[in-house]
Amino acid sequence: MVQEELWAAFSGPSGVALACCLVAAALALRWSSRRMARGAAARARQRQQAALETMDKAAQRFRLQNPDLDSEMLLALPLPQLVQKVRSGELSPEAVLFSYLQKAWEVNRGTNCVTTYLADCEAQLCQAPGQGLLYGVPVSLKECFSCKGHDSTLGLSRNQGTPAECDCVVVQVLKLQGAVPFVHTNVPQSMFSYDCSNPLFGQTTNPWMSSKSPGGSSGGEGALIAAGGSPLGLGTDIGGSIRFPSAFCGICGIKPTGNRISKSGLKGSVYGQVAVQLSVGPMARDVESLALCLRALLCEDMFRLDPTVPPLPFNEEVYASSRPLRVGYYETDNYTMPTPAMRRALLETKRSLEAAGHTVWLRGPAHLGITLLQGSPPGTHGCHPSLASLRPACFVFGMGTLTLWDP
Repeated sequence: MVQEELWAAFSGPSGVALACCLVAAALALRWSSRRMARGAAARARQRQQAALETMDKAAQRFRLQNPDLDSEMLLALPLPQLVQKVRSGELSPEAVLFSYLQKAWEVNRGTNCVTTYLADCEAQLCQAPGQGLLYGVPVSLKECFSCKGHDSTLGLSRNQGTPAECDCVVVQVLKLQGAVPFVHTNVPQSMFSYDCSNPLFGQTTNPWMSSKSPGGSSGGEGALIAAGGSPLGLGTDIGGSIRFPSAFCGICGIKPTGNRISKSGLKGSVYGQVAVQLSVGPMARDVESLALCLRALLCEDMFRLDPTVPPLPFNEEVYASSRPLRVGYYETDNYTMPTPAMRRALLETKRSLEAAGHTVWLRGPAHLGITLLQGSPPGTHGCHPSLASLRPACFVFGMGTLTLWDP
């Protein structure tokens, strides 16, 4: 009875008028939201452009004051050698910073990888501790790493105009180690993508081929480092966000264990997700640079600033060891089939490991399924009994991911 009365009321002229009002309100709301989104994108691009102009002017000013500086030689130095020359006084931290500023600006013109210039890096040069392991090293940061006074938008308009009140823990540790964070780099919107594009800053392209993606979500880092615009960067990884850009751009990256490096103060778009742990990790042009960064980060300063991080320093004995590894691999999980190119790359990796003296054996995904189903009983140090005898070992997963096992 009530439904019939409502239908009769809405089927008359007043019902039609109400329906028209609702449709008009929905259209107006949609138009308003789109207008706000376009305005947010325009403001973001303006801020980005202003920051890049400031960055270019700073680099040009230093270049005019130091016309004899050989920037090409400086930019070609591997990170450990660069640190050594800065520490010895052969190179000044100013020369290193402004050389990379100029190079990053040039790289950005072709890739759109830089979202903002962290202009306080110039003042920080005077405060950088000379005894730090990364003294004078410019470090680029994925945009989610909070820096005091700067936005971390993640490509979302709602995050515009909300600068961080303080540096996140990792940035604090970098500064205590003498490093100089100098740019934020682009990410896909919300960071949940294997590409690197968002409505605020647009598409980042691969430095080797502009029609290709640099990968994601640490795609800005991958593009900038691969093209020589940064000697060292920090990214984050859940499902490949360091590993994909590293592979796509031809650089090195590592995804450490989830809580190995502090995540305190990082900007995120989804909070409370703990089932799959986010990892913070370095990205660079070679493995030794990654090791140097991990040595610097895994220090007392980080353990003090974030007590949730296990106080385990970098293990030099394991890193320097030449003991052969046992490596398990599989070509497919029987759910996602690899492409011929991926299978070929996996088998080439297998042959290279065997040539280097390591033991490589086929380990099917069924064993991993047992582990997932049965969990980790007490007394196995966090691994299933079927895997306990494999320590230390190294697993090469079928989609090209390399994971070290060393409980």
